[in-house]
Amino acid sequence: MDMQVAKKKLGLKERYQVMTRGLDWTPSYQKMEDIYPYAAYEGIKIHDWDKWEDPFRLTMDAYWKYQAEKERKLYAIIDAYAQNNGHLNVTDARYLNAVKLFLTGISPLEYMAHRGFAHVGRQFPGAGPRVACLMQSIDEIRHAQTQIHSLSNYNKYYNGFHDFRHMLERVWYLSVPRSFFDDAVTAGPFEFMVAIGFSFEYVLTNLLFVPFVSGAAYNGDMGTMTFGFSAQSDEARHMTLGLEVIKFILEQDPDNLPIVQRWIDKWMWRGYRVLTLVGMMMDYMLPKRIMSWKEAWEVYFEENGGALFKDLARYGIRPPKWLDQISFDKDHISHQAWATFYQYGAAAAFNTWTPNDEEMDWLSQKYPNSFDKYYRPRLEYWREQAAQGKRFYNKTLPMLCQTCQIPMLFTEPGDPTKICYREVDYQGSKYHFCSDGCKEIFEYEPEKYVQAWLPVHQIYQGNCFPEGADPTAEGFDPLAEVLKYYHVEMGRDNLDFEGSEDQKNFDQWRGQATKNA
Repeated sequence: MDMQVAKKKLGLKERYQVMTRGLDWTPSYQKMEDIYPYAAYEGIKIHDWDKWEDPFRLTMDAYWKYQAEKERKLYAIIDAYAQNNGHLNVTDARYLNAVKLFLTGISPLEYMAHRGFAHVGRQFPGAGPRVACLMQSIDEIRHAQTQIHSLSNYNKYYNGFHDFRHMLERVWYLSVPRSFFDDAVTAGPFEFMVAIGFSFEYVLTNLLFVPFVSGAAYNGDMGTMTFGFSAQSDEARHMTLGLEVIKFILEQDPDNLPIVQRWIDKWMWRGYRVLTLVGMMMDYMLPKRIMSWKEAWEVYFEENGGALFKDLARYGIRPPKWLDQISFDKDHISHQAWATFYQYGAAAAFNTWTPNDEEMDWLSQKYPNSFDKYYRPRLEYWREQAAQGKRFYNKTLPMLCQTCQIPMLFTEPGDPTKICYREVDYQGSKYHFCSDGCKEIFEYEPEKYVQAWLPVHQIYQGNCFPEGADPTAEGFDPLAEVLKYYHVEMGRDNLDFEGSEDQKNFDQWRGQATKNA
């Protein structure tokens, strides 16, 4: 009779090897270049895919258990928040407009990231990065779902939450974040990983999630805070994998360095432009503010990012281009963005307002070299006009940047009184840009950006009206028809916060919840 031999229990490292690298195989009847057609065309050279190191070494069974426990805790809090009318505990109904901007501008991008990582994971010959991309793809769809579930509670009570997926593909300011991901997912797999895995997830993600989630906590929004903290452990893994991407590529072949450097320059600039919306939210849309955009940039990029690029210098990587302009712009971009949204508040899916005296004093303190000189006089004038019943709405449409698709609202480096304007003639057409960075990105691959779907251009061409609209009809109102196309209801989802339906309802409901009948 054979003696029973106890099976040796595999350690974490061995289990990870078996359940990731052990799943790979060498094709016998198909060529590698046919199975992985995108692996070589960007010019990146990989000699040994086994050199890929996943610092977390998560196996799928451990991943499911870990995420399931987080889901259980998350939905318990979300349900409790909804059942106890937690929405009435936020500081001010103005805050809800920051949540609307997040839901319409960020949550759909989580789903786009899910699709992007699923796609590039399929394109990598190495088993290690394929597994890492699979886990991140699942993380991203989880983030989209938890954010939508958390914020759907607000849709029961407030305007502007009703059709975020439809709006993403049509509304003018949402073309900014959407074009960022459209650009990334239509790149090759290595560029996508540098764009999203490194530039956004590792370098810039703290500038998005930390201020927003902290702002939610400061303003009593426990539902939003909860999904944010639930995602943060995922983000830590994403950041680590993003850094591994850069190091893995650079260690494989010296010819990869100039390609990666160009991608870092491009995607740091593109990501910085998208974060303009976050800067505006931090400085203007939170009733209780945690820090200014300028402070956040100094902490999360200049200090943390500066240390990162010092570390990457040993690979030959230098800091991204255009940092001098960004350093100057940090005193200005949030004010310029809010002024733009205030003017075009009739065409947005959230309310806008002018800051009160206390808030302007806070802005003066945080921006001593710019706010009082350039921006306070304009805001005070608009506030005076609104008090006289002359609330200002701009009736024109702004020129958009061909690359980042932001209206031409930014100013010249070193001169905040002059709009920055660049242009390029290409194949008989003229293209416009908000900065030297966007112009240079276009010039390197113009065929990609000439295809951009620019909302303002499309409106002027008559492509943003509902089916059956007749622009030649007497009394035709183009703004009213564009809002129908957007699924934005005039007077409910837009215009000034003062006197809005959201303001009136919130005040009435809060009064009922905190006072005796």
